[in-house]
Amino acid sequence: MTTTKFFQFEADFVNTLRCIPMVVRYKLDTCGIKLKLSHWNHFNLAEREALVDLPCATANEIKTYREFLQELVVKQTGAPASELPIEENPAWMDNKNIPSEVLEKAKEVGVDMAIEQWESLSPVQRFALIKLSRPSHENHNFLPAMKEFKLI
Repeated sequence: MTTTKFFQFEADFVNTLRCIPMVVRYKLDTCGIKLKLSHWNHFNLAEREALVDLPCATANEIKTYREFLQELVVKQTGAPASELPIEENPAWMDNKNIPSEVLEKAKEVGVDMAIEQWESLSPVQRFALIKLSRPSHENHNFLPAMKEFKLI
């Protein structure tokens, strides 16, 4: 990702952080926490910004992020957020294989994605495309993401 913390396709909500941005969703999957929008809505702007800014890459950072997040959720809602299994080899970390749902979604918008394009993306960009290509996701941002990542 570039120096900005957010993607351009999220521009309609990142100023207020009314929705959970991709960078936080990436960290949630990394630390194994299922944060609901209702939880997010209990947090003030400073708490939301902290979740955007806190690192979550090394084992220690992931543990710290997870603990910080659970403390926030308990403080605001009285109960911890659900935990999710952490993928050992998540698809967004694999730059050699494009997930089939991403290929299918790309074809729907008229793009035959090449492995070289997938390799050129950061893990957070690959994560975003995977999330945006899922049928259960509100995926109107898939095409804007493809354009932003210079895949179209």
